[in-house]
Amino acid sequence: MKIEASLSDNAVLEELGERLARTRLERNLSQERVANEAGVSKATIERLEAGEPVKSTSLIRVLRSLGRLEALDQLLPEPLPSPLERVRLQGRQRRRAGYSRGGQRTEEKGPWRWGDEPAPDETE
Repeated sequence: MKIEASLSDNAVLEELGERLARTRLERNLSQERVANEAGVSKATIERLEAGEPVKSTSLIRVLRSLGRLEALDQLLPEPLPSPLERVRLQGRQRRRAGYSRGGQRTEEKGPWRWGDEPAPDETE
């Protein structure tokens, strides 16, 4: 069943529970093992798979133990910056390499040294 806005909350929870149960079974994991890995009780897994409400932290733990936590990022992606924020951020991007005060490019100076080391052309 496709999860749509027209479904009731209970119907969405039931579909979510069925999908989690199928995912668990595809990975050949018992409810007890998922519960142990997620740090929740087996009863929590049973309630979740039956479409009953559970704490959001329990859902996050179960998704993590099933390797599906990243799916939440697709569910609710991070908002894009507003056009004004993009303009503000774009002004801070580096566009070219800089020069040292002597007019030389920094990469032409040679390897970086601490300052207390003798220069390569100095002999002791």
